[in-house]
Amino acid sequence: MDDLRLPTEPRPSTRAWIFPAMLLAAGVLIGVVLTSDLGWLPTGHAVPDSVPPTAPAPVPRPVSTAVQPSLPGAGGQSFVDVAKAVKPAVVNIFATRNGSSEEGKGTPFEDPFFRRFFGEEWMKRFEAPKERKERGLGSGVIVDANGLIITNNHVVNKADDIKVFLSDKREFKAKLVGTDAKTDVAVLKIEATGLPTVAWADSDKLEVGEFVLAVGNPFGLTQTVTLGIVSALGRAAGIAEYEDFIQTDAAINPGNSGGALVNVRGELVGINTAIYSQSGGNMGIGFAVPSNMAHSIMDQLVQHGKVVRGWLGVSIQELTPELSSQFGVPKDVKGVLVSDVMDDSPAKKAGFERGDVIVEYDGKPMDSPAHLRNAVAQTNVGKKVTVKIIREKKAKSIDLTIAEQPKNLAQAGVEEGGESVAPAGLLSDIEVRDLNTELAGRYGLKGSDRGVVVVRVKPGSPAEEAGVREGDLVLEVNRKSVGTVKSYEQVAANLPKDQAVLLLLRRQGRAIYLTLRP
Repeated sequence: MDDLRLPTEPRPSTRAWIFPAMLLAAGVLIGVVLTSDLGWLPTGHAVPDSVPPTAPAPVPRPVSTAVQPSLPGAGGQSFVDVAKAVKPAVVNIFATRNGSSEEGKGTPFEDPFFRRFFGEEWMKRFEAPKERKERGLGSGVIVDANGLIITNNHVVNKADDIKVFLSDKREFKAKLVGTDAKTDVAVLKIEATGLPTVAWADSDKLEVGEFVLAVGNPFGLTQTVTLGIVSALGRAAGIAEYEDFIQTDAAINPGNSGGALVNVRGELVGINTAIYSQSGGNMGIGFAVPSNMAHSIMDQLVQHGKVVRGWLGVSIQELTPELSSQFGVPKDVKGVLVSDVMDDSPAKKAGFERGDVIVEYDGKPMDSPAHLRNAVAQTNVGKKVTVKIIREKKAKSIDLTIAEQPKNLAQAGVEEGGESVAPAGLLSDIEVRDLNTELAGRYGLKGSDRGVVVVRVKPGSPAEEAGVREGDLVLEVNRKSVGTVKSYEQVAANLPKDQAVLLLLRRQGRAIYLTLRP
């Protein structure tokens, strides 16, 4: 049989892609040629391309950090320069206290203020059953080359062991020089010399809107720098007894406490102290103790081991627009109203009177009770100062010598009793009685002062809105003394119905003015 064979033929699938592939290859080849001629493809050369004579020669540009702009008022410095200068003087503080879980209930590290700053979640990591060590992390600022460090009281108070870690990794055991809980300032000392320091600034010259840097160890992250501005000055946040806080939006977090707040010149304007936070972290509201206050407290702790505060001897309150009109003070004048003058005080001896408006103390304008209180407390005992006041619409200056603040200030009480009375007009919403033994016991009063006691205030009345409370002792009505119900009635009977009434009250041992308006 003949051997019959069919010629071999390519598969249809193979024949289908050969022709398109040849077309694609030809297209790529043509594209390469065209783009090479047109200069569309990058070319490499061992030597630079020739450059037309009119074109500038290429300049090599090495990779480097961006040029930092100089800051206004910083003497040509940038933020980078400020940070480099300040960081070596900011230290990490590690404080511990040994104790059982029961003892821990009263430790500074479980104090509500301490927890408020560090946050509940942060503090939980330091909790342990039974025997444990209470630990606190914070920051400090070297202000003297021989080892003097300023920080916060709540960072180191009652600690058994305090260690300080410098920026160069050196570790020192610190001695507690002294603390002041009323301003939340503490001073430490380490045995070292030639240390880097931060210069003090005059915090009185600080203005809202200035750039500031916060330097510290948030969450144990050492040498952290954050930037912000001064958001407000003279803040009272209910954190310490004497407050004049700088508010800033520079990020402050747990561990920043006790660190430096510096201006654009690298000068210390404040000691970072606390934050307002719902999460325990930064929310753009931080507070710092002003450098002038911190410096004054530090000097006293170093020299005397305690803080001695000045004393003027007056009860003071905010000068509201209503009170300004009652005392004849122009609305554009800021000041502090004297509601009482204490016996045997420097103010009493110098001739201060109830109703005086203090507008200047020792050459500085006074615009709030907190401002005056802080200024007096920081005045050296025995210093002679001049106080400018407005009395009966007339300006007057009084010279006096500041005394030491007594440990216990005497509180006044009241007198004897009778029937109740409810006059007409604005005072019809207030029911008063002569003070007697029973009323004195009910309201916690004493029998040494004259006056009538408020036994009822009508709810929703102008008197209640103005702040009159049950148990208040009425001393004056429109600047006229009312020692008994009879004298109170006589004054009340002559009050115009369409005019405001000025009351002088004594509450919890302190005198205050209130204005009732129709």
